[in-house]
Amino acid sequence: MNPALLVVLSYLLGAIPTSHWVGRWGYGVDLREHGSGNLGATNVYRVLGWKAALPVVVVDVAKGFIPAWLFPRLDAVSWAWALGYGTAAVLGHVYSVWVRFRGGKGVATSAGVLAGLAPAAMLVGLSVWLVTVLTTRMVALGSVLAALSVPAAVWLFAGESGGPVFGFTLAIASLVIWAHRTNLGRIARGEEHRFGRGRPGHVAPPGERGQ
Repeated sequence: MNPALLVVLSYLLGAIPTSHWVGRWGYGVDLREHGSGNLGATNVYRVLGWKAALPVVVVDVAKGFIPAWLFPRLDAVSWAWALGYGTAAVLGHVYSVWVRFRGGKGVATSAGVLAGLAPAAMLVGLSVWLVTVLTTRMVALGSVLAALSVPAAVWLFAGESGGPVFGFTLAIASLVIWAHRTNLGRIARGEEHRFGRGRPGHVAPPGERGQ
């Protein structure tokens, strides 16, 4: 297949608004008006509970994994295109054309891309995320630290031979940090929402800002 077409397909796949559709079709809730207003799995958990959040996580990871792992096997050009496909998928998730360029923060989709490109580094990032969330109960902090740990893991495992993937993970880390900039401000002020507080699975009123 034409690589340029696969880039477009990667974006459209990443842009599937999983959280929005689960909220709308499954619960009659527009997540843009509840909790943090973010169309990511964390806000789904906070507003609707884990039963709604689990399929969102699975699909959002798949939205990154399929372009990064499968599409390079279809273009028959170069594995370097995998970086472009992964980037397009993450941008699609963060800036979805289906919901007026709103979306999530790209963490789950980025994890899917890394699972296709650098699974060992992705496992390092996942471990950092789990340890951080379990110790601090702040999902945003876990996401930022995990994003920062992945480029270091790529360099450690692959060295200079992993240069293109290293550059890609740096770009993804920058995007994740930018998407969490308001969370980082709340963390600095000691105001960030902590995982496990409140009642997950209830519809939070508009303006109740958290993760």
